[in-house]
Amino acid sequence: MRNIKLPAHIAFIMDGNGRWAKRRFRPRSFGHRAGVQNMTKLCMHAYRLGIRIVTVFALSTENLSRPKEELDELFDLFRIYFGKKRDKLTEMQVKINVLGDISVLPEDIQEEILTVTRETAGYSDGLLNICINYGARQEIVRAVNTAVSYGRFVDEASFKDLLSTSGIPDPDLIIRTGGEVRLSNFLLYQAAYSELYFSKKMWPAFGRRDLERALANYSARDRKYGNIEDD
Repeated sequence: MRNIKLPAHIAFIMDGNGRWAKRRFRPRSFGHRAGVQNMTKLCMHAYRLGIRIVTVFALSTENLSRPKEELDELFDLFRIYFGKKRDKLTEMQVKINVLGDISVLPEDIQEEILTVTRETAGYSDGLLNICINYGARQEIVRAVNTAVSYGRFVDEASFKDLLSTSGIPDPDLIIRTGGEVRLSNFLLYQAAYSELYFSKKMWPAFGRRDLERALANYSARDRKYGNIEDD
């Protein structure tokens, strides 16, 4: 993509897996599998384009209230992609970072996640943040409670250090698929000045060209961060 101003950090709200599958008269698990495959494909494309940091919203805290059958299917997907197909993640040569409270996950999945993060800790070609059992409000409350417990007064810089994204630049661009136009408790503090891009396409149908269109749209925007344009 020539003459395009790329974001350093892009984040995806991967919405629409279940609806995509339903429209094909397939179970929701079919959509989730397709969604994970698309996630890997688009992340690899983003890194090839030159984007350094990618964050994906894989499982929210609210998602844990879904039916047990669907959660079990999601957990099996984690087992496959953090375990059996771990090479797909490690071949990207990027550091894998998991954000959120993984203590609620089955122990074998926790172990697989820790293995992947250890194996990729030394990679420097990029960073992939995977948000699992993540909620932005919960993250902010946890950071406040940490500051209170230490009797600390915080400013913006020191508060950011208490978040799970400590040391990671805020996302420049957040893309949400599936037709919904909201952040749904995703990176609320970090998204203060992020550019937002919404697509009606379901996540499994959101391809490389769709990503490139979103990046072109981002490149054409003037990010003023609250300032005014010079005459």
